[in-house]
Amino acid sequence: MRLSYPTNIRIIKVPCTGRVAIIHLLKAFEKGADGVFVAGCLEGDCHYQSGNLRAKKRVAYARRLLASIGVDPERLAMYNLSAGMGPRFAEIAREMTAKIRELGPFLQPSGRTAAPQATAA
Repeated sequence: MRLSYPTNIRIIKVPCTGRVAIIHLLKAFEKGADGVFVAGCLEGDCHYQSGNLRAKKRVAYARRLLASIGVDPERLAMYNLSAGMGPRFAEIAREMTAKIRELGPFLQPSGRTAAPQATAA
C-alpha cells in the first residue's frame, strides 16, 4: 500500500504471532529496542486457530516481567488487526513511536542507552 510509518520501525515477520515467545520479546529489548509491539490477527480470526490468543497472554506476561524489574510496561504492546488494515498499522506505528519518544530511551542494565528504535512482530 506504500504507507508511510516511522523509519525507525523494524518489522520482523513471523507466520503467526503465536510463534512469538516471551524470550523473543525480551531479547528485542536486550538487542537495543526501546519499544516493541506485536501486530496479530483479529481475535477469533487467527489462521492458526488460537495463535493470537497465546500471543496476547505472552505479551501480558512479558509486560508483568518488565514491570517487576522496573521497566515501564508501556514499552510493550499488542494490537489485533487484519492484513487489510494497512493504514491502521501505520497509525499504530506512529502512535507507538510517539509513546516511546515520550518515555525516552530504554536504559540497558549495563547503564548504556541503545540507539532508539521500535520493533514490530
